[in-house]
Amino acid sequence: MSVEVEIQYAAAGDDVPGRVEITGWVEAALAGRRNNAELTVRIVDEAEITALNRQFRRRDCATNVLSFAVGEMPGVRHPLLGDVVVCAPVVKREAREQQKAERAHWAHMVVHGTLHLLGYEHRAPIEAQAMERIERAILGGLGYEDPYAE
Repeated sequence: MSVEVEIQYAAAGDDVPGRVEITGWVEAALAGRRNNAELTVRIVDEAEITALNRQFRRRDCATNVLSFAVGEMPGVRHPLLGDVVVCAPVVKREAREQQKAERAHWAHMVVHGTLHLLGYEHRAPIEAQAMERIERAILGGLGYEDPYAE
């Protein structure tokens, strides 16, 4: 497996995961799904993710993760998948509010965003069930609890 992950820190803090952790979560999401991949994971603040959410999803609020996939071009195979953008303050707040381990929530957001780059969606209930099943398996394999457990 050949995976290149560029990690950009536009928001930093003592509790933001490092390159090794993030790359491991991406690789876990890609395992068995994509052998060659290039992507960027960008860690941002609420202002940046709100601007992106407003511009691309017409939602004027901060969200936990956004994914921007590079579409396949007919007849061209390339490893470039796209970008995953994770909002550090939102992930921290959600972990606290949902009483989840912060690292587990970080792992979930990176895995979730990476799966979106692979084409997984959760708009329809059947899509959501399939994506959640995959996320549970990946995160369980990493030693994290079920992110959807109540």
